[in-house]
Amino acid sequence: MPVLSSLMSALFPCVGSLQGGQILRVSAALSCITGSAIKISKIRAGRSTPGLRPQHLSGLQLVSDLCSGSLQGASIGSTDISLTPGKIQSANHTADTQTAGSVCLLLQVALPCALFADASSQLCLKGGTNAEMAPQIDYTVKVFKPIVEKFGVHFDCDIRMRGYYPKGGGEVMVTVNPVKELLPVTMTERGNITKIHGRAFVAGVLPFKLAKDMSTAAVRTIRKEIKELYINIQALQEKEKAYGNGNGIIIIAESSTGCLFAGSALGKKGVYADKVGIEAAEMLLRNIRHNGCVDEFLQDQLIIFMALAKGTSRIRTGAVTLHTQTAIHIAEQLTQAKFSITKCEDELSSNVNHIIECQGSGATNLNL
Repeated sequence: MPVLSSLMSALFPCVGSLQGGQILRVSAALSCITGSAIKISKIRAGRSTPGLRPQHLSGLQLVSDLCSGSLQGASIGSTDISLTPGKIQSANHTADTQTAGSVCLLLQVALPCALFADASSQLCLKGGTNAEMAPQIDYTVKVFKPIVEKFGVHFDCDIRMRGYYPKGGGEVMVTVNPVKELLPVTMTERGNITKIHGRAFVAGVLPFKLAKDMSTAAVRTIRKEIKELYINIQALQEKEKAYGNGNGIIIIAESSTGCLFAGSALGKKGVYADKVGIEAAEMLLRNIRHNGCVDEFLQDQLIIFMALAKGTSRIRTGAVTLHTQTAIHIAEQLTQAKFSITKCEDELSSNVNHIIECQGSGATNLNL
């Protein structure tokens, strides 16, 4: 049985504390798909609140439900868990963080598993839809979904209620269709940025002016660097389908070859709205400058699909993040996938970019 956390912390100092959630998500999903039992120790050992938090626990329970598995050590604060998977079966599954824990992180762990079920699965995910330290649901739908569909993945996402920190209360219904096997993907040509659009939102008692201020500041920041494109960032007041108070912004850039990039930020108490808009705009610009084909947040989310695909995938990216290195290491431990990272000079960009190449393990859905 692979023991992951001790090994990870030896390879990447601080990884156990900084990326405990990611180690849990990738390893639990691959355990479920490959049928390999795993043990994860020293979970979030360096944090002020070590061990499993509610969002980690609900994600692990969701995976265990999907594969009729046996989960040991599954309680808040636990630093050691083990998962012995059974057969992946389609059904209606509910996961509720009961906090503002991210529904998008629940989807990250559950989606790969549901692809290898015997029929469509319905996932009811409850918690925060626009949460800190996680993709906003808009990112998952507008950036992650179209790119992961290139691997042959198909899922529908119905945002029934948005939820914000600290109350949560969001609800997303996801329908996942199974696949026989995943296709390899090549994304090495960025092309030109052809479109920039987004949404700046307020919900609850917050004034609409905040949304307009975020949008205006973001457009002004992008204009300094990209002058020729029309930038459409809608200011929105969320009413019926929002629980609690929140504000934030997400800006998406599309390229001529179908690449997608995003910058996003959430409002915080005491932070001016224009600062939130500028933060999102600067994040987007940073992700465009390296001339890669994915942004820093999509990069690590694609590793599990590259590892499972049948054939060789190649993706051009900017600097390779610690999250990506971690995901690659876990994927190589739990599958037959082989990754390589090649640094490449780019005449169109002063920044270094990389090609992440993977000879996928060719996982086959034996339930179909």
